[in-house]
Amino acid sequence: MTKKWLSIVGIGEDGLQGLSPIAHSLIDQAEIFVGGDRHLAMLPLNDQRQQIAWVSPISVSIEEIIQRRGQSVCVLASGDPMCYGIGVTLKGRIPISEITIIPAPSAFSLACARLGWPLSEVETLSLTGRPPSLLQSYIYPKARLLILGEGKETPSIVAKILTNRGYGDSKITVLERMGGSQERIVEGTAASWSKTELANLNTIAVDCLADAGVIPLPRLPGLPDYAYYHDGQLTKREVRAITLATLAPTPGELLWDVGAGCGSISIEWMRSHPQCQAMAIEQNSSRLHYIADNAASLGTPNLQIITGKAPDVLQNLPTPDAIFIGGGVTAAGLFDTCWTALRSGGRLVANVVTVEGEQTLFKWYEQVGGHLTRIAIQRAEPIGKFLGWRAMAPVTQWIVMKTGD
Repeated sequence: MTKKWLSIVGIGEDGLQGLSPIAHSLIDQAEIFVGGDRHLAMLPLNDQRQQIAWVSPISVSIEEIIQRRGQSVCVLASGDPMCYGIGVTLKGRIPISEITIIPAPSAFSLACARLGWPLSEVETLSLTGRPPSLLQSYIYPKARLLILGEGKETPSIVAKILTNRGYGDSKITVLERMGGSQERIVEGTAASWSKTELANLNTIAVDCLADAGVIPLPRLPGLPDYAYYHDGQLTKREVRAITLATLAPTPGELLWDVGAGCGSISIEWMRSHPQCQAMAIEQNSSRLHYIADNAASLGTPNLQIITGKAPDVLQNLPTPDAIFIGGGVTAAGLFDTCWTALRSGGRLVANVVTVEGEQTLFKWYEQVGGHLTRIAIQRAEPIGKFLGWRAMAPVTQWIVMKTGD
């Protein structure tokens, strides 16, 4: 077994003096230190041991650390290195059997202690190095959010997003340098937020309060149709809810959304859990813009958009756990490509509204089995002074699970 050669020590605003005896011993034994300028400056001026500052891209520094395997390397980090921190990145490249991690209290723990919020009842996310639109999927009435800021501008960005969503009365609390002598708390509301003299290192707490008349977007599948920008190529709300239930997303799984239209299926797949991933495959250039706009406005900016015609562009994509075919089922070779790519135990779901599409699905059904379902939806609409039922185009849905190798 390779011995533990890498230590990651979390440091609070109180610096090295706030560390535990174990953390101090790891620092004392280190031959090489890695960290940001702020952390390296905490070391004694007369310390002659090698110091490596983070560079951009951070992958360069990670490789430099790996090249020193076997030497005693100590990474100095902020707070809890495994809470959106460098520990997560390093663990992705180095086995935990070679690492010792000593965390300090995370910014989330400290914020909850200041605010009296139960950490288990709070939504947490980081906007450090991440698109601010990630926040969109976390907003709902009475939500309590804790957000790691990118810099002093992040609170204003958060306030603008909240206000534009109809949550302008939400209370915002910015907590700076928690645990240090310069700790400060700044409060305000989203709609009236004007604070700019803030520390770059901050945590933002939000108590979400919806404006009067605002209809919250649910987290369950089946967002209202008006939540999307589209040109008519939209899987309607009722059918979308049924389709997502059939696809059955599980945290960490990857979906291929083939013929994505405006991206509604892949977006709601990703909204089901922060770890769900999706690829939206679409050839229509105008719809690609709809997908990007919808992904940003609905809190899934990390949706991967693949431009091109299926099955040609499906080659060499990561193995999917589930595939949804919402358009182009009659394309030659589409089923064979998707079926080959799908992992064993994965699900394939296809929706069609045409006779030709049904004929294609039946051929696939004869080939590998599965289940066929007809979805018929009627909506009540005005007919003169009365209400009548207007039928939507019926949808034929095929679902099959891949078994065996």
